Amino acid sequence: MTTSSRGARIPAVLVLEDGRSFRGRAYGAVGETFGEAVFSTGMTGYQETLTDPSYHRQVVVMTAPHIGNTGVNDEDPESGKIWVAGYVVRDPARTPSNWRSVRTLDEELSAQGVVGISGIDTRALTRHLRERGAMRVGIFSGDAIADEAALLARVRQAPAMKGADLSAEVATTEPYVVPAIGEKRFTVAAIDLGIKGMTPQRMAERGIEVHVLPADASPEDVYAVGPDGVFFSNGPGDPAAAEGPVTLMRSVLERRTPLFGICFGNQILGRALGFGTFKLKYGHRGINQPVQDRATGKVEVTAHNHGFAVDAPLDAPSDTPYGRAEVSHVCLNDDVVEGLRLLDRPAFSVQYHPEAAAGPHDAAYLFDRFVELMRDNKHHTPEDQRA
Repeated sequence: MTTSSRGARIPAVLVLEDGRSFRGRAYGAVGETFGEAVFSTGMTGYQETLTDPSYHRQVVVMTAPHIGNTGVNDEDPESGKIWVAGYVVRDPARTPSNWRSVRTLDEELSAQGVVGISGIDTRALTRHLRERGAMRVGIFSGDAIADEAALLARVRQAPAMKGADLSAEVATTEPYVVPAIGEKRFTVAAIDLGIKGMTPQRMAERGIEVHVLPADASPEDVYAVGPDGVFFSNGPGDPAAAEGPVTLMRSVLERRTPLFGICFGNQILGRALGFGTFKLKYGHRGINQPVQDRATGKVEVTAHNHGFAVDAPLDAPSDTPYGRAEVSHVCLNDDVVEGLRLLDRPAFSVQYHPEAAAGPHDAAYLFDRFVELMRDNKHHTPEDQRA
């Protein structure tokens, strides 16, 4: 798992659980890896993609053909390590060209033991996943290559993403604080379900002191920091298996504390309100997904990474245990729910990543909306929040 493929032409094979295979060359570490095969349509931002904890246990196929041309730097990672289970590219850059680059992407993948494959037809693989859906996959290189029937059997033994409860595997184990930049205006308890580093930074830029708490935080942990608002982050896995965060969110809703969720946090809000969730055929991943804000009609180009979605009615508000809720945002490609908003309590969420790392800045206003929600509710007493 640690032998670099730099400068070598070590053979590699990618085997999908439906039996289709692709042969290419090792990229990054040499060995074997298993995960769920998904594709990302981002043309840039591969370093942020690799370090996004939401990609835990997923093998990411890059649809952009040329990857690695800006190398790797030490400023752009979204967490302390690469989280993808494997990496698939068509044409890796031979030499990076960027003034911030300190090493090649191949070197970084090798150093962190991430097995990848290059030189395959990623267009054909992407079309296959679009038609057949995301599925389990294995990448094998060097001495790990064996008879394909044996490799296929091993792929089919790998755990599936459906039913996987993964947040605790990627979240912080100890609380930490990201201080407000400039004058402190608010305090937020952020539940780390797989949070990206830029998210608390975006809140800090708005005068918010962010207390990042583990995924298994209790209501007592949350309210011990005296929050003006509570934030639920992105993260990996099946929301149907995340009972702890759902229970915690219901406690926050009962107290009427301003609440904001993104990505996995949107799915947790959906479950807390009584909606179901379901697995998308191949998901939304990349930094160019069109979403419409139904309140304004504005179309945003947004950053996504989700394979599950909320099953909520699009045509009218729904009655929930916490008042009326409506779908606030929808994906223009397939009408998937991309946001929820409570009409009778201060809570909202979106399915995408407004911190824009990497990605466009169309959705930055959502952090301002959270600030407004906290400002408008700051006069409420603890007794009001427990009502």
